[in-house]
Amino acid sequence: MKKGIHPGYHQATVTCASCGASFTVGSTRPEIRVDVCSSCHPFFTGKQTIVDTAGQVERFQRRLERAARG
Repeated sequence: MKKGIHPGYHQATVTCASCGASFTVGSTRPEIRVDVCSSCHPFFTGKQTIVDTAGQVERFQRRLERAARG
């Protein structure tokens, strides 16, 4: 094996941008930032939060109401 070609191993701190939770894992990077973690992800929590970007969720809800009315 060649020496010096393998990356270093760190105890990385993972920080969630959504809920602010942080935990440590083993990684080749010293710090990791994620958008959604297991503490706030809907699959793990069972709670759904809708992030509305530019009113698209409201438009979709109105379309559903019009379709239900007939």
